[in-house]
Amino acid sequence: MNLDTEFTWEKAQRTVDNLVFEQTGKHLSDIEILILRGAWDNQTYEEIAEAEGYTSNYLSKDVGNKLWANLSAALQEKVSKKNFQAALQRKWRIQTQDSLIQYQTQILESLATENLTFPEGSVALGSPFYIERSLIESVCYQTVIKPGSLIRIKAVKWMGKTSLVNRILEQGRVSAHQTVYLDFGCVERSILQDLDKLLRWLCVMVSRQLKLENKVKDYWDIDILGSNDNCTVYFEEYILAEITSEIALALDNIDRLFSYEEVIEDFFGMLRSWHEKGKIYHCWAKLKLILAHSTEVYIPLDINQSPFNAGVPILLEELTASQVETLASLYQLNWDRSQITKLMDLVGGHPYLVRLAMYQIKTQNLTLKQFLQKAVSETGIYSNPLRRLLNILKQSPELSSAFVQVVKSVEPVPLDSLQIYKLHSIGLVQHQKNLVSPRCKLYRDYFKRILAT
Repeated sequence: MNLDTEFTWEKAQRTVDNLVFEQTGKHLSDIEILILRGAWDNQTYEEIAEAEGYTSNYLSKDVGNKLWANLSAALQEKVSKKNFQAALQRKWRIQTQDSLIQYQTQILESLATENLTFPEGSVALGSPFYIERSLIESVCYQTVIKPGSLIRIKAVKWMGKTSLVNRILEQGRVSAHQTVYLDFGCVERSILQDLDKLLRWLCVMVSRQLKLENKVKDYWDIDILGSNDNCTVYFEEYILAEITSEIALALDNIDRLFSYEEVIEDFFGMLRSWHEKGKIYHCWAKLKLILAHSTEVYIPLDINQSPFNAGVPILLEELTASQVETLASLYQLNWDRSQITKLMDLVGGHPYLVRLAMYQIKTQNLTLKQFLQKAVSETGIYSNPLRRLLNILKQSPELSSAFVQVVKSVEPVPLDSLQIYKLHSIGLVQHQKNLVSPRCKLYRDYFKRILAT
């Protein structure tokens, strides 16, 4: 949409014609246009009358006075032949700005409607439903292009870690980086619990995504070197030597490794050493690491070997009320702050749970009250994620029993560190030190009804 900022005679005429029509129900007459154009060119009534064959008295008193009176009423300010240009230009600018806002709103609503898909998994690149958190994205984008950088993203499940990781990688691609994304949530358990298999898998998968031939067997010296050394040699002498551009390597859901004590210290110690090498050696400075996980490591790691006390830490919090309000506008829900508060009373600012609510309300044309009445029911929009969480709890009676204590208590409950770790990694609780409470009212109400009985 091209909105010309120059206020021309043509724009002035159209503006006056619209205003007069709104005021009187009639468009400008030919003689009114003559007066308006003469006044625009700073002509006197005598000059206009002489040029057009009228008397100046007729133009000024009969036609002109009526024209300026109608304009004054339409603009709600005193307008005359001398000051009408400034008044008109102010009105035109307001109308132009309103048109621009309306146009931008229409584009935004059009994009939102076109992209109104069921919320599942990460938010696609280019989706209007991705809500940026204050400054987090810009910090990540600036960091990933720095030599040997390390970004650590922490958040519970469904808070937007993968969505952010994908946008960091996209920023890397824009900066001519080659990118690799590996999801540890999809790796077989037999690989995760064996360090040598895990590191071979890492080398193979990175090679494949970088379109390099698999040469793990050529570089793996099992007679002399350990697994960490073999993996480091493979990266240094093959991957980083073959790839001349910068490489952004994202390891998502790495908390999947936290349960395997025999693996995590060596694996994460190796990643920490790679990050340290990036500060010294040019070839390693090309490698940028992005680590995403749901919880803290509940097994202590050597402070000098852990990557979790190095690099740039990023903590994804819940959405604020203002961000939820922005999301509501993207779903074309004309909500006031009280309606935002009612939804957040149920699910907090959890991005996934908020989007599920807005998707159902929009697609099924529900009121917020109708939605809230059945949100916690077995047939509500949250039935699938709630049943998924329930199935996880049922696999561990001890963990289920601990969570029953949490949902039945009105005050935060003390639990041991392993129980807190597991419940927090699932996304069921929030905690301070060893005191935990349900992450949201939805979880409290549902699991209190299902488990406590």
